[in-house]
Amino acid sequence: MSAKQSVRVVVGGEELVVRSELPPEYTREVAAHYDDALRSIRAMMPALEAHKAAILAGLAVTDELFRARRTDAEVAGRLQTLTAELVRLLPPAKRGARGASPD
Repeated sequence: MSAKQSVRVVVGGEELVVRSELPPEYTREVAAHYDDALRSIRAMMPALEAHKAAILAGLAVTDELFRARRTDAEVAGRLQTLTAELVRLLPPAKRGARGASPD
């Protein structure tokens, strides 16, 4: 594992120092993504209290994560199905361990 690095980011107009083992560019990108979500919430509801805007931005980013996970799982399932279909089309000698079980 690499050593933790301090990275300065700005979120919600506040400068923060984040210590992370991840590359600084990645940490900045994550902070910028959250800041964009926060800015979007504040633009839609300018009178909303800062902590409530932060909570809603966190929920928006979490929603993105859950949707991406669901999509990834669906794609993985489709790939498994296609792989199984392709293996069945191969001659038995070319199937390897995946096609070893009888149909």
